[in-house]
Amino acid sequence: MRYAIVIEKSESNYSAYVPDLPGCVATGASIRQVETEIREAIEFHIEGLREDGNLIPLPSSQVEYVDIAA
Repeated sequence: MRYAIVIEKSESNYSAYVPDLPGCVATGASIRQVETEIREAIEFHIEGLREDGNLIPLPSSQVEYVDIAA
């Protein structure tokens, strides 16, 4: 499965979340680190859903960019 993630910069680090997996979040000191952390968080989150007998949401979010004239 391939889930979309959103990475945001804060004052001191980066954070990431998965729109299709509410509550699945991670932080890291760099983009590379937060990507690694969110990958692990997704695996852990899905494992927890399975253990609890919950359905695993299929990826459905789509990421697009819109160009705006400055």
